[in-house]
Amino acid sequence: MTAQTLTIDIYSDVMCPWCLIGYGQLTKALAQLEGEIAAEIRWRPFELNPDMRREGEEQEAHLRRKYGRPAEEGARLRGQMKAIAEGAGVSLAWEGEGEAPPAMMWNTRDCHKLLAFALEQAGPEVQTALKLALFRAHFNQRRDLSDTALLLDLAASVGLHREAARAALADPALEARVVAEEQQAWDMNISGVPAMIVEGKFLIPGAQAPEVYVNALRRVAEKARAIP
Repeated sequence: MTAQTLTIDIYSDVMCPWCLIGYGQLTKALAQLEGEIAAEIRWRPFELNPDMRREGEEQEAHLRRKYGRPAEEGARLRGQMKAIAEGAGVSLAWEGEGEAPPAMMWNTRDCHKLLAFALEQAGPEVQTALKLALFRAHFNQRRDLSDTALLLDLAASVGLHREAARAALADPALEARVVAEEQQAWDMNISGVPAMIVEGKFLIPGAQAPEVYVNALRRVAEKARAIP
């Protein structure tokens, strides 16, 4: 029997550790559903900090300013997230040699423009490869995701044409589409990420356990089969 394919639009930001964790958990769920349900995953934009200045902000200072969180609590939460990420089959850990540089928060508008370009030009699989490359550059390599040269390198690494990607980053119409998609998320009452929209109508909020995704996708698949 051919697996039933569902579309899953994931609203997320590459600054969001729970978005990477949620993807890892979803991947585990899809492995359990192999042969039964498959997924076409498309990444949609959601900027956690759309007004972030170009030079970025040190992560701990940012979270302390935004949420009033003491440094000790931040360290404890980061440790918990790293452990959860490992269980999900993904990593938030520094991969370089020596002591890790300070974690930063960056303006991600260009990341989302590049992801929209990847989906439009090369399809969901290449877009997902780019999304994972952006996650790795941010969490594991501590690189500056507002740097155009880095973004073009990552685009080329997944097979996108470098100069076409450069043109996309300078395209005001593409930026307008990204902003419009973000507004659609708010119109759907999405105020936090990850948020997964299955088959264009069923919302799965947050980073869930694989079993939650398995059950939810089975319910959606059943409903989709019932629609004539």
